[in-house]
Amino acid sequence: MTTAFTPVDSLGSLARPATGASATASATAGALATATASAAAATVEIRCPQGWVAVCTTDDLTPGRGVAALLPDGTQAALFADRAGQTYAIANRDPFTGAQVLSRGLTGSADGRAFVASPLLKQRFDLASGDCLDDPEVAVAAYPVRTRGGERDS
Repeated sequence: MTTAFTPVDSLGSLARPATGASATASATAGALATATASAAAATVEIRCPQGWVAVCTTDDLTPGRGVAALLPDGTQAALFADRAGQTYAIANRDPFTGAQVLSRGLTGSADGRAFVASPLLKQRFDLASGDCLDDPEVAVAAYPVRTRGGERDS
């Protein structure tokens, strides 16, 4: 079974698909353009309780910036790529405020550990483990990530 993700737009609302004949024509044209432009892009997949879910392509990830994805169970994940091309996925929900904002946080590294700092209260979360670097009692879910197709698989 193939499950597609629902992207979250830059304003934080869930993107909704268009409907009708114009949506079909637009989707077909868009799919052709996307297939041509990203023929070499790998698909990024997250392993969640429902199994491996394709969420975006490597072309959708910009080093230092996050991307939010809505998973099949209704939770959100925040995806990141570092400058070396390593991909990470953690829960998008900031456990200190309850807001779905970690994908908008600032990325960095401390003691060799890649992290994202929440844009609200600035707590840092390890991108590999989900552990809060500022409060060892707190963590967010970390998801295994793989890339398939394109120029490399991992």
